[in-house]
Amino acid sequence: MKRILIAIDYHPVSEKVAEAGYKLAKQLDARVCLLHVMANVSYYGIDYPTFMGYSGYDEMAVNLDIAQEMQEVVEDFLETAAKHLNDESVETHLAEGDAATAILEYSKTWNADMLVMGTHSHSVFEKLLMGTVASSVLEKTEVPVFMVPIKKD
Repeated sequence: MKRILIAIDYHPVSEKVAEAGYKLAKQLDARVCLLHVMANVSYYGIDYPTFMGYSGYDEMAVNLDIAQEMQEVVEDFLETAAKHLNDESVETHLAEGDAATAILEYSKTWNADMLVMGTHSHSVFEKLLMGTVASSVLEKTEVPVFMVPIKKD
């Protein structure tokens, strides 16, 4: 296990997922890449508190209709998340499209030996319509997946 791909999304629980995956990678002396799949741009407008050192929209007005500007926001999120781990060797990658498909495709492209993901999902309605990203990845992956349990308090 020399290449660990950690999938994070724009949600505060990603901090726990990134830190758990990073800790595992360091125990295995493995390279780390944080992967974020850019979802529907409205998702990034949710007003979360600061997490992983990223404060999001606190002092900036973003026109969510402009794809380039949104991509820059997401790249800033990834860069800030990587800095949060205090390791300059952490790589980042931004993918677009269906989350499960993008995670599986990039894990092959990057030659990941293991994927790290959180178990959280969004609404019950989304689970019924689309299933969860985690279950879709587990169903189709060719590499082991380390699941970080996220419980709602």
